[in-house]
Amino acid sequence: MSWLFTKQLRPFVLLAAAASLVLNLALLVPALYMVQVFDRVFASRSVETLAMLSAAAVLALALGYAMDIVRARALAWAGGALDRRLSPVALATVLRQASGNSGAVDTDALRDIAQLRTFLSGSGIQALFDAPWLPIYLLVIGCMHPLLGLMAGIGSGLLAGLAVLTERLTRRDAESALQRSRTARRYADTLTRNAEAIIGMGMTRAAVVGWQSRHERLLDAQARLGASSTTVSATARMMRQGVQLAMLGAGAWLVIHAHASAGIMVAATILLARALHPVEHLVSGWKAQLDARGAWQRLVSRDFAERTSSTLELAAPTGRLEVERVVYGTAPMRPPLIKRVSFALEAGESLGLMGPSASGKTTLIRLILGISNPLAGAVRLDGADIALWDRDALGPYVGYLPQDVELFAGTVAENIARLGPVISARVLEAARLAYAHEMILRLPDGYDTEIGEAGARLSGGQRQRIALARALYGEPRLVVLDEPNANLDAEGEAALKSAVSDLKARGVTLIMVGHRPALMSQLDKLAVLKDGALEAFGPSSALLPRLRPVAGRAA
Repeated sequence: MSWLFTKQLRPFVLLAAAASLVLNLALLVPALYMVQVFDRVFASRSVETLAMLSAAAVLALALGYAMDIVRARALAWAGGALDRRLSPVALATVLRQASGNSGAVDTDALRDIAQLRTFLSGSGIQALFDAPWLPIYLLVIGCMHPLLGLMAGIGSGLLAGLAVLTERLTRRDAESALQRSRTARRYADTLTRNAEAIIGMGMTRAAVVGWQSRHERLLDAQARLGASSTTVSATARMMRQGVQLAMLGAGAWLVIHAHASAGIMVAATILLARALHPVEHLVSGWKAQLDARGAWQRLVSRDFAERTSSTLELAAPTGRLEVERVVYGTAPMRPPLIKRVSFALEAGESLGLMGPSASGKTTLIRLILGISNPLAGAVRLDGADIALWDRDALGPYVGYLPQDVELFAGTVAENIARLGPVISARVLEAARLAYAHEMILRLPDGYDTEIGEAGARLSGGQRQRIALARALYGEPRLVVLDEPNANLDAEGEAALKSAVSDLKARGVTLIMVGHRPALMSQLDKLAVLKDGALEAFGPSSALLPRLRPVAGRAA
């Protein structure tokens, strides 16, 4: 558990350790109180002595109570500090990785952080802080009588050995159960995301069977882990009870032969129970310890480094774009998806990106936006590599409408405002620029309409028009639209054409992926991709007549 002493957790852990020391010293008092009552109070029959001893014992218990609370709160603070330190960075990293892998999302890091926070806030970790003080209890028992100290040491050694054996017996089963749990969960998430296609094509039975086979393997792994953990826990409980019985029997033998008093016999038994309790708790709760350690090791192995960006704050971009011999691929032994593509746009120019399916259009715009990084070449915005721009600083000047529109649970206004503070004037301006204002007003609550998870309460065309308004929110100087008319009806198509005209009039650099000649004819230039290479580039008025038959078939 060396991870507990990392820089972020060390102050809280040291406070918890200090509180544990005072707590365990305070918990020695009841046993010592019992010795004094048996050996002195009963012999002297002094009420004054009993009162003084009782007052001291009550004060010690009050101190122990306070230290118990301090320790619990210190560990809870440690969990909160860990969560606040790692969760934002982990989520930002997950978002970057998901954007670079076509939306593949791995939220295991967030689950691992939550697991560590829960572990630090729970009662199981307190056994880790109590167990190191076991020698103190053994020393006190040994001072009462060497034989009792020897028996307590042997019993503690047996339980400690059982703890080591538990770690070796359950580690592999715990790792197997965790891996299969994640496999089943990810498969279920995949099925949920594709529920519409599964129900529509009658794939429910096959989907459930596929999930059930993975779930059965998970249940088998959990059953093996549960069986070994239960056996070890039962052994630990019986072993502790056996050691206590042996201690009580030995104490009784010493009392019979006048080698020890009855008070020492009872006090030693109570102290031993207190000393062995955290060890037993460690054994029975070993799975939680393994899970926490595994979660930390996985977090350490992940790359949580912040994305590097220039420390110099760049001026607001004008929208001049240069794509310089960009090459991009996802597998070393396969041909690149983008092959040495080069072109340039002046600020305020518009470009239509065309080509057959799987020609690399979406991949290219992801490179232009800096979502993915090229293997070679560079994408420059106002002369600076897009990778050097701070994403938060650049965001207000970039608008993006992806091919697969995703909205967030909340109101229409919150979605248009890009999840930031809702500034009414800007929201209305973006909606009007996207020619979606009238459409939004027809919704049940207008801009305050709750759209549901992923915009489930809206039609595909409504989602696309609201997403267009989101892309135009603020003062974007570079707007990228990936097939923005895919789900639009005639009204939405007309609104899109008007929005394109307004963007050009405002001097916004515009890149749009599409196939329909009527929309492409509004743009200044065209770029045609084929198999990831730039096949043609030039004014739309010159290229479009040659491409019109092909574009018509694609549409």
